[in-house]
Amino acid sequence: MIISNEEFHVNGLTYTIRSSIETDAKGLSELRLQIDGETENLDRERGEAFIDVPGFEQLIHTDTISTRNLFLVAVADERIVGFSRCEGTYLKRFSHKVEFGVCVLKDFWGYEIGKNLLKESIAWADSNDIKKITLNVMETNTKAIELYKRLGFKIEGLLKNDKILSDGEYYNTIVMGRFNDIHRKPLLS
Repeated sequence: MIISNEEFHVNGLTYTIRSSIETDAKGLSELRLQIDGETENLDRERGEAFIDVPGFEQLIHTDTISTRNLFLVAVADERIVGFSRCEGTYLKRFSHKVEFGVCVLKDFWGYEIGKNLLKESIAWADSNDIKKITLNVMETNTKAIELYKRLGFKIEGLLKNDKILSDGEYYNTIVMGRFNDIHRKPLLS
């Protein structure tokens, strides 16, 4: 799916959010490797599950032709500084939802890049009749949890002792979801 350029001006930084294109693959491969080494909020350590340039080219191609996927990049000064993906499935029982993930270079935290990537993803999901967006977040990432709540996400569950970090301790993962216009009374609340 394609999203046109959307420009943002936050705290003196101007950046654009747009759909990824195949020529972004090299920058995305390098960016993901760097981001994985900057924070423990993500699932990977630096170098784990590395995606090379052809891997990103294939991912971008797949996401571009899929009506259930969205791959966005944030570009500042002609450099990719963050990205997000929504990934869905064509299985009928899960066709109403997508899973969201986001990464932003640490030097670019505080410019609402993650927030704006998510807002663009929510707008895309709402306009494409996607009823649910899910995401996972580390329990210690309180800033992200509060942002997700402000944008309509609710805590759905807790994965106990889900990750072990560099300090040798286990941490929980919070499962969150945002529902859009589901007219059905839940069996369980």
